[in-house]
Amino acid sequence: MLTFKNYNIADWFSFYRIAAVPLLVVLLWLKERELFSWFLLISYATDAIDGFLARKLKLCSARGSQLDSMGDQLTFIMALIGLWIFEKSFIKANLVLIGIAFVPYIIQMILAFAKYGKTTAFHTYLAKTSAIVQATFILFTLFFGPHYVLFYLMIVIGVIETIEEITLIFIYDFWVKDVKGIYWALKDERRLKDKNR
Repeated sequence: MLTFKNYNIADWFSFYRIAAVPLLVVLLWLKERELFSWFLLISYATDAIDGFLARKLKLCSARGSQLDSMGDQLTFIMALIGLWIFEKSFIKANLVLIGIAFVPYIIQMILAFAKYGKTTAFHTYLAKTSAIVQATFILFTLFFGPHYVLFYLMIVIGVIETIEEITLIFIYDFWVKDVKGIYWALKDERRLKDKNR
């Protein structure tokens, strides 16, 4: 049985992102753009902190990776809702491009659930880069207004990263966490094949 004592400090930063969702919902409902933006910034900051702590203190675990991924996804969903509420005209003007970018993501989620029964937690270098660019664009937009260079960069890197995730799903038969990228996954696969010879 899991108790609160079973969770480490990195997990608690992931829990914060999950627990912050109701507060973010209330701030959206009240149309408190500035407060919403600051609390969203805190959520994004905890994502950087929990990853750093997990690596530095050697606290990496499958449970921690899943908590981190859940916190990331919930934060991203809240950020998208925030953009829709506070920058509706920008979103409407770019809806086709945003929709095209979401198609690979939806495919990736369907494939992950079909194959593993849960979301992936690869945390590749490209995924981390994409998350930083996304957070930068979203926070910049919420604080200062839309910036098209950041927007296009976010779309391009996000699509490439999602294609990498789909490729990794096909490479790994079983759920794995913390894969650096396709190059490293192929090296892992070769090593597994060599072991079976």
